Amino acid sequence: MSALKPLTKKPITHSQLVKYAGASGDFNPIHTVVPVAKEAGLPDVIAHGMLVMGMAGQALTTWFRPEQLKSFHVRFKKMTLPGESLTVKGFITEETDENVLIGEVVVVNEKDEKKLSGTFHIQM
Repeated sequence: MSALKPLTKKPITHSQLVKYAGASGDFNPIHTVVPVAKEAGLPDVIAHGMLVMGMAGQALTTWFRPEQLKSFHVRFKKMTLPGESLTVKGFITEETDENVLIGEVVVVNEKDEKKLSGTFHIQM
């Protein structure tokens, strides 16, 4: 298994979540309104899962040309809170006879807690 260069993002901010809500159209208040998130039993607002997935996608298009990406599938593992700094790690696990690289992607915080994991296929 060969590792790709990790991509580390700045800590998540409330401001970033509000901006992402506007850009994505996902205005669920658990992402932007602290009292609502706390009333729902959360410790704080939580980042949109698709924001975290977008960070993984950014890493993929840093490692490879966008047109090479043939598939990208993820599973969300744990909520992301403001203040957490995320790192996207990637690994090539296999190369097929058809020149397709198969890889794994994982997003972790500074405590190495897994937020997202997934797979991707790259056409070389």
